[in-house]
Amino acid sequence: MTDFDLRGEEFIELIRLLKLLRISETGGHAKLMVEDGLVKLNGQVEYRKRAKLRAGDTVEIFDHKIRII
Repeated sequence: MTDFDLRGEEFIELIRLLKLLRISETGGHAKLMVEDGLVKLNGQVEYRKRAKLRAGDTVEIFDHKIRII
């Protein structure tokens, strides 16, 4: 599991997180991953590309598991 620190921010958008962690190659690629139902947020498939991730949330995609802190 990887921890992602919000560093004082209230939230981060889902596609931005995927891009920052280099799970997706581009923002467009991140959007397609979400649209295709490849991303889970807190155990549920998430289709909102701009879902606001806050401390305590967990994102799963492929073999990556990310905890927002």
